[in-house]
Amino acid sequence: MRDKVLEYLKLDDKAKTLMEINDYLGLKNAEELEELQNVLSELIKSGIVHETKKSKYMLMSNCASLLAGKIEVTKNGYAFLLKEEGDLFISSDNLNGAINGDTVLVDVFERNNKLEGKVLKILDRKLNTVIGEILYVNDEPTLIVDDKKLDIEVELINHFANLVDGHKVLVELKEQVSHHKFRGVILKIIGHKNDPDIDILTIAYKHNIELEFSDEVKKELESIPDEVRESDKVGRTDLTGEVIFTIDGDDTKDIDDAISIKKKDNLYELGVHIADVSYYVKPGTHLYDEAYSRGTSSYLADRVLPMLPHELSNGICSLNPEVERLAISCVMDIDNEGKVVSYDIFPSVIKSRKQMTYKCVNKILEENTIPEGYEKYKDDLLLMNELAHILRKRKVKMGYIEFDIPEPKIIQDENGKCIDIVKREQREGEKLIEDFMIAANETVATHIFNMDLPFIYRVHGEPKPEKIEDFMNLLKVLKVNVNTRGISTSGRDVNRLLDSLDGLEEKEILSKMLLRSMQKAIYSATNIGHFGLGLKNYTHFTSPIRRFPDTTVHQLLRTYLFDKKLDKETINYYNKYLVEVAEHSSEREQAAVDAEREVDDMKMAEYMESHIGEVYEGMITTVTNFGFFVELPNLVEGLVHVSTLDGYFNYVPEMLSLINQDKSKMYKIGDKVTIKVLNASKSDGIIDFEVQDGNN
Repeated sequence: MRDKVLEYLKLDDKAKTLMEINDYLGLKNAEELEELQNVLSELIKSGIVHETKKSKYMLMSNCASLLAGKIEVTKNGYAFLLKEEGDLFISSDNLNGAINGDTVLVDVFERNNKLEGKVLKILDRKLNTVIGEILYVNDEPTLIVDDKKLDIEVELINHFANLVDGHKVLVELKEQVSHHKFRGVILKIIGHKNDPDIDILTIAYKHNIELEFSDEVKKELESIPDEVRESDKVGRTDLTGEVIFTIDGDDTKDIDDAISIKKKDNLYELGVHIADVSYYVKPGTHLYDEAYSRGTSSYLADRVLPMLPHELSNGICSLNPEVERLAISCVMDIDNEGKVVSYDIFPSVIKSRKQMTYKCVNKILEENTIPEGYEKYKDDLLLMNELAHILRKRKVKMGYIEFDIPEPKIIQDENGKCIDIVKREQREGEKLIEDFMIAANETVATHIFNMDLPFIYRVHGEPKPEKIEDFMNLLKVLKVNVNTRGISTSGRDVNRLLDSLDGLEEKEILSKMLLRSMQKAIYSATNIGHFGLGLKNYTHFTSPIRRFPDTTVHQLLRTYLFDKKLDKETINYYNKYLVEVAEHSSEREQAAVDAEREVDDMKMAEYMESHIGEVYEGMITTVTNFGFFVELPNLVEGLVHVSTLDGYFNYVPEMLSLINQDKSKMYKIGDKVTIKVLNASKSDGIIDFEVQDGNN
């Protein structure tokens, strides 16, 4: 019904009454009318449809000065309406009671030649729980909400006998008293703020990332074997005699991909063997429901909050060495141009010969040094690297965009305190595995796409032309001398743009800004291709231990290819169900990413608390009307507030710069500056810098 409603509203830009929509759909009874009202209500909450003052309905895109969407409130109190075509600024006095995460209706107006927004109405508020710290006032527990962006007060209507000052608690909001005041019930004491890891666990709870598995899940684990049985092997190809091994990080325990290689008749035979999680995690079980709910494993600093219980993720599903494991194998014959000329996808039994690490593999591939225990695998690894380079060359030719932006790795001590921040490495071994996984993912997606069956794809839309144009204008403003002539939104042109930044000190920062111009990759039941990889068909097949979409892909392969269930009822079921899986999985992935970023910000601030007063050189990454952000070589970023600068500075948005009154000093993106660490707050996740003399 939803699609038919939107189809009708798209016919013209006139607002329609409820009965006009009812008549167009040909609804006959009260139940159908109630369903229509529910559909319209959801479309309004989502910001897709607008209800006028006269209770008529029209597409939000047809409302001239109105926009709808989710808002993100900053720590400074102002907000942005998040839109694909560009975020809209909303000042704190125009929020009209809206809080972080609300879906709102906004009136767009112009101020000082710039568009701004004013919240007219809160369409939907999904805030159900908050995290906070207990502080006793007059012998009564009060809640200090952790998330400063929320700007709300919560009155507690219950408390636990063992509650003390400093306890971190999970609170369910029961009643909204006013715009900024709620009543809530304590659901759980997470721990004390001084407990090890409580900082990370608190952020996990904030993003609805579950930490414990239910009793029902634990009960089901009792019936799952801890080794492969003979009955499990029926109908599977026995690959236990093949040379198959895994390559992962030093501390990886959930191993879901293994690889093998041969060369015959000028073809490389690449085997990608993926843990058959869907054999153990089946629809209709609590395990399946729990995996669906979580959507993904979350990697917060050095902690893993798994999608599956350790009995599966580190046990029977993990491709541990020298034990039999069930897998789904994708074996591809690849020519010297990197093209897959033939392939087979089938259920298998494997036995990994060795659990390799990137560190040791990189010694072989980059230094020609063979670590102990790797001697008999050297030739296979060199052949694999040869193929990986061929695949990589083809990827670039197809439009693969390699931003090569470093990510921080948080190093903690035994008490969970951040003691160092380093850049994650992406060397030959890491790239090899990435290349092989992309090849398998593309092959699986192409196979099911060609069968014209319901499927879940990993998609990435083309960037908006105006976004690329904005970036090129930015380069001109910054006086970056690169050739932008003839640049379009194709992957090859974006690569050309990236290549033109080679040799520039500010390449890393500019690459990040270009990345922000791109759309986000998401899961979808509709295949629009993957722009960033330059591929027409792509899915996630290779990480079923830590991603629910991959588990779903395995389930679909079993249904379509192995069990040959292609009846109309099955197809209709998946046509509907996969839309839900894709949407939910994308939401849970974003929650995990948001939690990871928040943990990184917090841990970076914790690290810098021990370095207040120290001096570093960094580069300006962002300039705003209230100051500019400086990134240090270890990826720590802090704010230089405009009030700390020597003299009065004006923000010049068209130049993305702060310029003093006599125009003798300018701060712009890409400038190197020497700063002193002024302040750092782990609890707020913020770091303040001050420009040192000579830079002012």
